[in-house]
Amino acid sequence: MRVLFVHGAFVRDGNWWWRPTAEVLDGHGLRSSAVVLPSCEAEPRGDLRDDAAAVRAVLDASDEPALLVGHSYGGVVISEAGNHPAVHRLVYVTSFLPDVGEALAGFGTGEPPPWHVSHGDGTASVREDLVRPLFAQDFDDATYSAAAKRLTAQNEAVFGQPTTKAAWREVPSTYVVCGEDLATPPEKQRAQAERATDVVELSVAHHPFVTRPELVAEVLLQKTR
Repeated sequence: MRVLFVHGAFVRDGNWWWRPTAEVLDGHGLRSSAVVLPSCEAEPRGDLRDDAAAVRAVLDASDEPALLVGHSYGGVVISEAGNHPAVHRLVYVTSFLPDVGEALAGFGTGEPPPWHVSHGDGTASVREDLVRPLFAQDFDDATYSAAAKRLTAQNEAVFGQPTTKAAWREVPSTYVVCGEDLATPPEKQRAQAERATDVVELSVAHHPFVTRPELVAEVLLQKTR
């Protein structure tokens, strides 16, 4: 069994975000890695289809069963890409489970959230002054400094692209509700979690794989048994 992690919006270097949990999993003999998303790191930026293709390419590289973990926007990506023979289970962390034809933007109010900044060139990013109070209130100073260096502009098209697949309809799924998340309200998470096979709720903020890796690792280890 292996774990593949798909990060959320407006960040790069998924391996850095995932490393604290990867180290815990490695101590239990469970290998893991993070997928590089073209919408955040390619030049020019890719779109949702490219992100899903990147996930499928990693899955295609091995017949080993995989837990496919999507964080926030990453849940849209794994819903699009997760109907793959290697995927043992989908794990959504404070995320979105779109049905076929739904887009990430459709889960909001119709207006961009206050932390969303459009650049006019087809990309968008997050307002850095709102990152720590909303997305990273539990980061210490050193961790936040390292995280801030990994914020990036992303192809804005991904937020409006409808999915063509809903892998959670065919693949077992677990939703991890992050009960102290100030960016994605817990009540919105719980509504999304109704689509999942089972639900785990943790008293954690938006990035528990960074700040509470032992809790995330425990959930994943349970799902490999």
